[in-house]
Amino acid sequence: MPLEVGIVGLPLVGKTTIFNAMAAAGGGVAHHEFTGIKPHVAIVQVPDARLATIAQYIQTEKIVPATMRVVDIAGIARGASEGQGMGNKFLSHIREVDAVLHVVRCFHNADVPHPDGSLDPLRDIETLEMELVLADLESVSGSLERAEKSARSREKEALHRLEVLRKCRQQLDEGRPVRQLTFTPEDRTILKHFGLITAKKVLYVANVDEQDIHGQGELAAQVRQYARDSGAGFVAVCGKLEAELAELEEKDRGEMLAGMGLSEPALNVLSREALRLLGLHTFFTAGPKEVRAWTIPIGATAPQAAGAIHSDFERGFIRASIYSLEDLVRFKSEAAIKQAGRMRSEGKDYVMKDSDITLFLFNV
Repeated sequence: MPLEVGIVGLPLVGKTTIFNAMAAAGGGVAHHEFTGIKPHVAIVQVPDARLATIAQYIQTEKIVPATMRVVDIAGIARGASEGQGMGNKFLSHIREVDAVLHVVRCFHNADVPHPDGSLDPLRDIETLEMELVLADLESVSGSLERAEKSARSREKEALHRLEVLRKCRQQLDEGRPVRQLTFTPEDRTILKHFGLITAKKVLYVANVDEQDIHGQGELAAQVRQYARDSGAGFVAVCGKLEAELAELEEKDRGEMLAGMGLSEPALNVLSREALRLLGLHTFFTAGPKEVRAWTIPIGATAPQAAGAIHSDFERGFIRASIYSLEDLVRFKSEAAIKQAGRMRSEGKDYVMKDSDITLFLFNV
């Protein structure tokens, strides 16, 4: 399953502009389903320059980046938890995502006035955060009633579930997101079943003016500091510029970026930051048919990495032949890497490193 992120934001923050740019730039297929209460959904590629580097030395038919599933829901209006606008019906679509991209308006546009009449990123963050807290509170309250009934059995699991929900309820009652709480791994297993939005990690996306593409202005700085203080991720993106870049051919895109003093689109940074936030990194498989990127949790073992390709690979894992991207660049071929004694044979206890290039041997 690809990494899955949900985009949230107040109305008129440029959320869907960023979504469309991600879909176009990442080679994604966007399913525009903004009728009724269905969201926009796209499967987009995660840009990774290392794939092209590998393909310089290993002839292959195709390059396959890792992918990300992006869900863009309608703007959440103030009072959504009380039924304003579409209420919080849309929020069910992001309860299963791995992380939340919270787009915050940091751009001026007289043609698109802010609903509150002024730009104030911190006010907007707190407004949306409270709507998400209230939506989670409604969800937890319903689950708590059922958990209390189940706990009458005195079964250990039912009692544990009730304890976790009561902890969440108290936090939400105080107007604070669940992600600020400390949980054991066992708690998190229970918590995952409830799909609480405020329990998810957040990447704050400051949607900035073209005059502040590096996100160094005062408005973006407020969002950056808020993210730092709350232990969240941050990236500045000029949605308007990214939408224009996404429409260009690669050569023209490079020229436009160079002309603006940029080395790459901000959406590339956004994708990498999303992986980092979730504690993921990348390994590669490389051969004549394809060079492919795979994302796995940091700390995953070789069998677990094999399982990211296919469950049979993990079940029948024997060993993995592994070399580094640095060695491929240095020695130019797998044969030369072997001759230099740099091809490693790793077993079940090996912890995968970022940029490992791997061939799995398995028996099913």
